Amino acid sequence: MQTYTSSDAKREFGEVLIKSQQSPISVTRNGKAIAVIISDVEYQALQRKLLRALLIEGEQSGDAGLWNLDEMKRKARRKAGPED
Repeated sequence: MQTYTSSDAKREFGEVLIKSQQSPISVTRNGKAIAVIISDVEYQALQRKLLRALLIEGEQSGDAGLWNLDEMKRKARRKAGPED
């Protein structure tokens, strides 16, 4: 994974966006990792993977009860964190 300081990422934002389409980009501030920039394709794949994991977890719990798709989406969003 390529790493940029926050100052370099700001200055070279267009390049960072282009490179993030190939692999994740780590952004640091004061020597500590603060963010990772990934492509939208990769982000969507992670979201699908999380939803699949939640569905499997529900099936394996043996206590699935009635399926409420809206509630499952809310739980998946909470686990995934903020979208912005």
